[in-house]
Amino acid sequence: MLKKAQINDILELQKICTDSYSQIFADHWTKNGLELYLELEFSTSRLNSELADNDFEYHFVKKDGENIGFIKVNYKSSDELSELDNCELEKIYILPRYIGMGYGKMVMNEIINRIRQKGKKILFLRVIDTNRNAIAFYEKIGFEFHGKTRLEVPHFREELRGMNRMYFKLDREKPIG
Repeated sequence: MLKKAQINDILELQKICTDSYSQIFADHWTKNGLELYLELEFSTSRLNSELADNDFEYHFVKKDGENIGFIKVNYKSSDELSELDNCELEKIYILPRYIGMGYGKMVMNEIINRIRQKGKKILFLRVIDTNRNAIAFYEKIGFEFHGKTRLEVPHFREELRGMNRMYFKLDREKPIG
């Protein structure tokens, strides 16, 4: 289900990153904002840099050999949670036609197990506070509310900037959701 992306996968990674993100969030941006964000987040230079850095991992979400989404994990400690041995699920996007089919839960189980093997204690993420479906999904698999924050990127619609920070304790024995 998950395949870790390597430097030689960069074009394939750019495609699934831009396709899945833009299909889900195109309407969250003001004029030209989406294009600017996609270039910032998924440029060849940025992906090359992050794929070469052991603090970041990208994984393809695969179904029958096809890329249907991706995950980005940031293993650097967060400033706000720096006293904890934590990491961040920075991005998880699945193409809309595959949402609601159980892939998200399978992918989360797999990535949580991989992160546990690295000895991390807490996995956290940020989710737009109006994205009720995503929040319900994360709560169902065991994430808990930690606090509020705000998305500070140019050209993002003002009414969608509120974020919930959520966390998952990786030392749990039971499987998720």
